[in-house]
Amino acid sequence: MDWKLELIVVPVTDVDRAKAFYTDQTDFNCDVDHRAGEDFRVVQLTPRGSKCSIALMRNADKAGTLEGLHLVVPDIETARAELVARGTDVSEPFHFGEAGQTPGLDPNRADYGTFATFSDPDGNVWLVQEVRSQSSS
Repeated sequence: MDWKLELIVVPVTDVDRAKAFYTDQTDFNCDVDHRAGEDFRVVQLTPRGSKCSIALMRNADKAGTLEGLHLVVPDIETARAELVARGTDVSEPFHFGEAGQTPGLDPNRADYGTFATFSDPDGNVWLVQEVRSQSSS
């Protein structure tokens, strides 16, 4: 049996604002934007190259509570530069080592060792993680 994670719900206060952030500032592709009446809307977005999507859900009580979703990239410096060019406020790269969290790239450039973070307009926190050895398949 294959178990595939294909959709994560992201709670937001304003679906239009969140959709604009994810499409304009992080370059996620908008797969679905469907309304059925005033209170029901499905907005599904997929990061370029990903097999897992997000669905924006209006939920003011939970907005900003999502933390730790990872976007895996082969080159964190290039990914960070792209986010900055799109107007995203993204942290400088950092890595975890024996001394805890340290600014900059992992000195060994070990896979899974270097990160950057950004938040959407509601405060949902994303990690960008460098994994150089994985192919793009």
